[in-house]
Amino acid sequence: MKSRQTNGPAIAAAKAGFSTATAYRIEADPRLPSQKQKPRGRRRPDPLAGVWEGEIVPMLTAAPEVRAVAIFEEICRRHPELAAGVRRTLERRVAHWRALHGPSRDVIFRQEHPPGRMGLSDFTDMGCLGVTIAGEPLAHRLYHFRLAFSGFEHAHVVLGGESFVALAEGLQNALWALGGVPNQHRSDSLSAAFRNLDRAAQDDLTRRYEELCVHYGMTPTRNSRQRWANSCRSSACSSQILSCLGHQIGAGLSLRENPH
Repeated sequence: MKSRQTNGPAIAAAKAGFSTATAYRIEADPRLPSQKQKPRGRRRPDPLAGVWEGEIVPMLTAAPEVRAVAIFEEICRRHPELAAGVRRTLERRVAHWRALHGPSRDVIFRQEHPPGRMGLSDFTDMGCLGVTIAGEPLAHRLYHFRLAFSGFEHAHVVLGGESFVALAEGLQNALWALGGVPNQHRSDSLSAAFRNLDRAAQDDLTRRYEELCVHYGMTPTRNSRQRWANSCRSSACSSQILSCLGHQIGAGLSLRENPH
């Protein structure tokens, strides 16, 4: 371009290393070849032109989830003259219509849990199972540890409330049963353990929890209160799991009461 400012097309082309014809062509139209391409039009008649707006679109509007193959079979029944190769064209057209005019889809953020990355701890109140000893209700909780990727689980009965001691004991037993440690350990906000504690005691409890994780080489993390409340509600709704645990605990207690 600098040579063209002081020289003619032929000399500028020679200095740039291309032909004089190319120089005159660029002189006449400086656009790039990609900018000169015309949009590709249809090379053959639209095989669905006669049925798309009048028949197929009303089907999609009335039943947006209907499969494209079902629409194809119905259109072929109504119009036997349509070729079998129209199916792929119809499927692409239906997919494009749904992207523009179909119902909104749920937005899903998939969670990925690499092996050995995340271990989770939870406490569940087992009073709803009605476990009794000598006719008296057994007030207890269940400490539950689980690996997010493999699904490895370990449960520990806690005779008392939710506390740091219960968490430390249950977590230690779970890690020993596992034979290893995950990279991160996630628990709830320990709100039950913090109850009725002053600020200094809460800070001490937090420090002890962090030191416990560091001792085992894990990074401590916690759930938010809202997320933990949702997980607790989901856990409480799993009646099948609770029933199974209740039978196992009841059987274990029966064996302890009747060793022979």
